[in-house]
Amino acid sequence: MGEIKLAIAGVGNCASSLVQGFFYYKDVDSNNRLIPGLMHNVLGGYKISDVKPVAAFDVDARKVGKDLSEAIFALPNCTKVFCKDVPDMGVSVMKAPVLDGIAEHMKDYPEDRSFLVSKDKPVDVAKVLKQTGAEVFVNYVPVGSEQAAQYYAQCALDAGCAFVNCMPVFIASDHKWSEKFHQAGLPIAGDDMKSQLGATILHRTLVKLFADRGVKIDRTYQLNTGGNTDFLNMLERSRLKSKKLSKTRSVQSQLPVPLEEENIHIGPSDYVPWQKDNKICFIRIEGRKFGDVPLDLELRLSVEDSPNSAGVVIDAVRCAKLALDRSISGPLTSISAYTMKHPPQQYPDPVARQMVEEFIKGERER
Repeated sequence: MGEIKLAIAGVGNCASSLVQGFFYYKDVDSNNRLIPGLMHNVLGGYKISDVKPVAAFDVDARKVGKDLSEAIFALPNCTKVFCKDVPDMGVSVMKAPVLDGIAEHMKDYPEDRSFLVSKDKPVDVAKVLKQTGAEVFVNYVPVGSEQAAQYYAQCALDAGCAFVNCMPVFIASDHKWSEKFHQAGLPIAGDDMKSQLGATILHRTLVKLFADRGVKIDRTYQLNTGGNTDFLNMLERSRLKSKKLSKTRSVQSQLPVPLEEENIHIGPSDYVPWQKDNKICFIRIEGRKFGDVPLDLELRLSVEDSPNSAGVVIDAVRCAKLALDRSISGPLTSISAYTMKHPPQQYPDPVARQMVEEFIKGERER
């Protein structure tokens, strides 16, 4: 099938786990056992090793100018290192425009926890994408970076790249933007990556189980703490609007009748530095069963945040490349519904997975 030339915006913890995964599983093919977190070892003819980074962009001085193999381990990245043997890739991380990519309060924290903005002149991202021949562009900019996310989406359009929007800025699920990609003949998957087994997918599954078993849900919350730069960035509450909407709508979509706003609370709660990339999630669901007898559920999930999304992104990238190969444009309904919290159209997760399987086989999107 050939290679998938990948570009990455934001060389943070998620990018680190993604790139480590390319080499941790570099020898995997259809003859191996299924890799945890992937739909298929070989998806549509593409192996993990077929994904080749060709361009990367960041704003931090400790990453800009370094090879991607080195930059993924630079501060303030703090995710688990599960593959130390990442060779030089010949891909130098380039300075991108900062725009709204960094919250104002971040400057008040030590450099090992926050960002150190490079003084280099920003590059023309669209021009670099064209020069490197990038085919799929993954957006990993911080939560609340609406201007930056839209800038990268436009760069993908200008350069002729498929776009995978892993952040909670609504691009694929916004009609104006999705129509732009459709008119340009380019596919887009988004918005806001849903982890392999994280807070949102777990919460969705639980409320769907309650509903399917006839338990009336009265109220629920999901609280999350973490110690990476994403959680530090989200201490600026104004940056949380789209994130809270994305997560809340994702859970509400699994209920026959959405809960009233005052009865559902979902969102990042606090920054705990020593947790680093470990995310701790607390879920509570209060409901009533037969006879209006109360039923309460409380759950605690502890998970390394960034590796939790890497396999999901690999599947989304490979599906985006398949769409390019087949000249499919606009929002990709199936892979977006399966891998994203805020897709253009919500489906129950088992239905979305079956839709992706049909897409891989070459059947038309619904």
